[in-house]
Amino acid sequence: MSAKIKKGDNVIVLSGKDKGKTGKILKIIKGKDKPTKAIVEGANIVKKHTKQSATQKGGIESIEMPMHICKLSLIDPKTTKASRVGFKLLKDGKKVRFLKKSGETLN
Repeated sequence: MSAKIKKGDNVIVLSGKDKGKTGKILKIIKGKDKPTKAIVEGANIVKKHTKQSATQKGGIESIEMPMHICKLSLIDPKTTKASRVGFKLLKDGKKVRFLKKSGETLN
């Protein structure tokens, strides 16, 4: 099965506390029994408290947590708005993703 959202895509958050924020996909986390999640640059940031150890300095750090991919949508580069993704076959038999709003193909 092909993925509609891939690492490196520019996306917009559709719902939740970070609704409207945009960013690049840093990592896709696929689970066998769990839903597919993605880490988006600059979205879903939480503060993590770390304890000091011999090798690591303690303190509070901000990290990006994964979010469900149903909350994300690709950004159309022409209109800079959210667009759904579809698949189509080219004449040479290659399957590619395309944006349904503008019809532009994605690599």
